[in-house]
Amino acid sequence: MRSLGLCLLAAVMLAGPDALAQNASIGSPPDGLPAWAFLWDPTVKVPPADDKPNQLAGSSAAFSWKQARDLFFAPDWHPDDHAAMPEIVANGRKPDVRACGSCHRVQGTGGPENASLAGLPTSYLVQQLADFKSGARKMSGPERPSTQLMMASVKAMTDAEARAAADYFSAQKPTQIVKVVESESIPKTGPSRLFYVKSPEGGSETLGPRIVEMPDDVDQFELRDSRATFTAYVPVGSLARGETLAKTGGSGITVACGSCHGPELKGVGEIPPIAGRSPTYIVRQLHEFQSGGRVASASSLMKQAAEKLSQNDMIALAAYVASLSP
Repeated sequence: MRSLGLCLLAAVMLAGPDALAQNASIGSPPDGLPAWAFLWDPTVKVPPADDKPNQLAGSSAAFSWKQARDLFFAPDWHPDDHAAMPEIVANGRKPDVRACGSCHRVQGTGGPENASLAGLPTSYLVQQLADFKSGARKMSGPERPSTQLMMASVKAMTDAEARAAADYFSAQKPTQIVKVVESESIPKTGPSRLFYVKSPEGGSETLGPRIVEMPDDVDQFELRDSRATFTAYVPVGSLARGETLAKTGGSGITVACGSCHGPELKGVGEIPPIAGRSPTYIVRQLHEFQSGGRVASASSLMKQAAEKLSQNDMIALAAYVASLSP
């Protein structure tokens, strides 16, 4: 296991599950930052990178850990799965613009620590980049090297590069890589900087009021394979609660998601699809809409939809939406 300090959209120091359990009953008023969704632990030591080629099942390619950590290079384990990558996706542009496919993977699958870009409308992606540049979309938590690199890349990107990346990722077909499992206890988590992993020592721990989304094969994910899959553990009852909120609004708590995102939550026009995406990412964005981290003109409807949600409401909605076929 080689935990890496990769790019992500927002992160803060991790709070323990006991602290998170306080005041988190379903239906409680909107509360503070869901720290478990913004995982960041800079104390984790990263093993040295080496030049030894690694191979993964289902691929004839081979890449080293040094290549996997090079943010100006996107390892392409399955080149037949997608069209040719634009230069900005494959290699970025030195010195400031990192390869989009490095953090978000070459097929835009992303991970719990950032965002899945596959299948998002081109116009939506272009607008999000513009919002990052203008400050209309911010990142919660303290400044860290990873967020600084992300913002530097966005601010240095030209309009043509932004459009090329958006066109490419929009053309990628979303795939279901997250399995949602309701449980009271989960595999014991181990040290990682940006996302949860299983402890090499084994054992279990209480889930509590949070989502714990883990890569099923940590090395496969950290070697940046777009086919890496995840298991997201959610509290018991989340799926039924989330379905009610998503389909009915929960008697005024929110609004039915399908009224904007379509009946199957696969998007309508410029409105993005949300079905099957990372539940950790969804919770982060609901928090940002509620707290004012996303204030672009198009965000006003989502702010209204999120303003009354408790953290457990967010968990339930994210769990249900993530369980759907994209």
